[in-house]
Amino acid sequence: MKLLAAALSLRKGSHNRKLIKLGVEAARKPGIDIELLDLLDYELPPYNEDIETGPGIPDAANRFKNKLDTADGLILSSPEYNFSMPGHFKNLFDWVSRYEPMPWKNKAVLFLSASPSLVGGNRGLWHLRVPFEYAGAFVFPNMFSLATAHNAFNDKGELVDVALAKRLSDMVGSFLRFAEGLKY
Repeated sequence: MKLLAAALSLRKGSHNRKLIKLGVEAARKPGIDIELLDLLDYELPPYNEDIETGPGIPDAANRFKNKLDTADGLILSSPEYNFSMPGHFKNLFDWVSRYEPMPWKNKAVLFLSASPSLVGGNRGLWHLRVPFEYAGAFVFPNMFSLATAHNAFNDKGELVDVALAKRLSDMVGSFLRFAEGLKY
């Protein structure tokens, strides 16, 4: 099974970049090929139909779509920007959704978030669900939100709270079984 993973935060030292690395580690199992993407490699102009019908869909969207075509699912760790998803990711989502058939369709998706807030970015994850589900993705029912993320990691990038680390690992394991079931 092939999975893609990405932190939807662009900041190098972000809590979501730390969390997605832990998610990727938990997903590394026999038979699982997981690739960690950096969204900085897929910078795009704001979606504009004039660009799409003129020069065409930008190369960065083509490259991301090609990666997505080879994947059975995604694990995404997102910050919460003003109670919603990051605008740069929504823009990427919109560009990629211009292809037919819909590239997001039938992909298994797990959402993670990390935030210094007490809700751990959970409100932003609910906003991510809507476009993914509308585009035909199968969003895993459970989501992992890491509250007070600025205090949650040790110097090695591991979760300090052993129970939270187990919860993350267990959730990723459940997601892998979910994604495998969808694939087969």
